[in-house]
Amino acid sequence: MTSSPPPVDLPVPAPPDDPGRSSSAAPVPEALAEPTVNVRAKWIAGVVLVNLGINAVLYAPINVLLGLQAEMIDPAGKEGILSLVTAFGAAVAMIGNPLTGALSDRTTSRFGRRAPWIFGGMLVAVVALGFLASISALVGGTDITGTTAVLALVVGWCVVQAGVNSAYSTIAAAVPDRAPIGQRASIGGLGAMGQTVGILCGAVIGFVIGGNVGLGYGLCAAVFAVAVVPYLIWRDDPVLPRGLAPKFALGPFLRAFWIDPRSHPDFGWAWFTRFLMFVGNQLTIVYLLFFLQDEIGHEHPAQGVLVLTGLYSIMVLITAVIAGRISDASGGRRKIFVAGSSVLIALAALILAFFPVWPAAVVAAGVLGMGFGAYLAVDFALITQVLPSANARGKDLGVVNIAATLPQVVAPTLAWLAVTKLGGYTTMFVMAALIGLVAAVLVYRIKSVP
Repeated sequence: MTSSPPPVDLPVPAPPDDPGRSSSAAPVPEALAEPTVNVRAKWIAGVVLVNLGINAVLYAPINVLLGLQAEMIDPAGKEGILSLVTAFGAAVAMIGNPLTGALSDRTTSRFGRRAPWIFGGMLVAVVALGFLASISALVGGTDITGTTAVLALVVGWCVVQAGVNSAYSTIAAAVPDRAPIGQRASIGGLGAMGQTVGILCGAVIGFVIGGNVGLGYGLCAAVFAVAVVPYLIWRDDPVLPRGLAPKFALGPFLRAFWIDPRSHPDFGWAWFTRFLMFVGNQLTIVYLLFFLQDEIGHEHPAQGVLVLTGLYSIMVLITAVIAGRISDASGGRRKIFVAGSSVLIALAALILAFFPVWPAAVVAAGVLGMGFGAYLAVDFALITQVLPSANARGKDLGVVNIAATLPQVVAPTLAWLAVTKLGGYTTMFVMAALIGLVAAVLVYRIKSVP
């Protein structure tokens, strides 16, 4: 692709740990320059495929493989084992995502800043998936049992999460590194499409293995390895000159993860509205199986979940791409799309709250997919426009990703309180709707993005 002129060997801008220095008189090296030329279709395809591979590796184990292994270890306590394993994995994701993003910001490899972490994350995840497959064989052969097997499962899944989140944080940072503002919502929509197809791919892996857990992990590893190859071949990842990488000091490095919302209010509001949106979306789907079974009285609730998830995914695919293109074509308008998406998610929750019947659930699934698909595309572009510094995009996007990971802990807790203590499913869905509407209002506190 055509890109910015090569860097000139002159004094360079201040690193992120020294914001007081001025860089106005120095040319900006290509690795840190604001991109102005559209990226090519094959580069975008590489980004989409990495997103597909990441989500296939995450969702096949979460939805099927880890549960099967937990049942092998202890059929009576499988729910507790699965919750323990996924909780530790979520904790690693929350730490690993911003950490690897920050380290990639400082990487001066001749292969660029992001590509080494994508490749390395894939290798780590593939090895860990092989380890998880071996646990299944050992448990089946009675070589390990009980606590040892659970510990091995926790360790294996945490390492998978570490590898996957290395790729996740850095592929996200690659977009604002190389794509201009006017192209980012379109790429965000296509990335959301890759994410959704990856989730469906994970569901297919879980379906076709017929209980063969080792085969399932092998397929996950193969999908991830193949998915990152096009990006590595077509990457456009300029090298960061060594003089721009700040010297490592643990204190300043750790303090940099705190982004003061008083100094960067638009970033703070963008983080908070994303957190609310993901909490609202998670609240709407977290107890879907039980809702179909206990409230609607569906004869085959698992089948119902598959139907609703399929419809939801189709709508995400469609609206993510369309909304991203419309937002870019509108001159970069973002907030109206994010607010509209929030309203759609709230509407879906209210439909489920007050019309607990199967036809209404089908309508709600479609509306929820429309809202969340449009949101994923446009909010990604909005977030990239409020990052505090080009020097630290990987770290900053990693901090943003906590707003998507933390709801995996918060939403189930709120759902449990609503259903068991505060009035049931109606309360839970109304709570989700209110959270979505609050997000729709607060997005207008962001001033620097139209």
